[in-house]
Amino acid sequence: MLMPKRVKYRKVQRGRMKGNAARGTEINFGSFALKALEPAWITSRQIEAARVAMNRHMKRDGKIWIRIFPDKPVTKKPAETRMGSGKGSPEFWVAVVKPGRIMFEVDGVSKEVAMEGLRLASKKMPIKTKFVVRPDYEETVTKK
Repeated sequence: MLMPKRVKYRKVQRGRMKGNAARGTEINFGSFALKALEPAWITSRQIEAARVAMNRHMKRDGKIWIRIFPDKPVTKKPAETRMGSGKGSPEFWVAVVKPGRIMFEVDGVSKEVAMEGLRLASKKMPIKTKFVVRPDYEETVTKK
């Protein structure tokens, strides 16, 4: 699963997910992408599940780029613990995703295969997503 090798601070505050994504909103690597339509914390487990689903469908053809990285630690206190006595210990890692953010990119496969692969990945996400195509993408028709 994805997580940083090292971080400056072990625990961070929760923050807010106000507004739209400031960067990472355009397709830079592939021809097809999955775009977030809602704000959310995406856990490293969800990212991994989406990656596995896409790879399985595409039968390892083409290339997948994961454009989000879980670099925020989320802390939890043990069950049935009284209030106080400080912040809990880090339990898992999340990527903060805002609306408009490109989460996954795909290339090297047909539009239909990419669409289905990204649809399977979107089922693993806790938010609404949208399939987007690169603006300068032209479909090459190959006849067999």
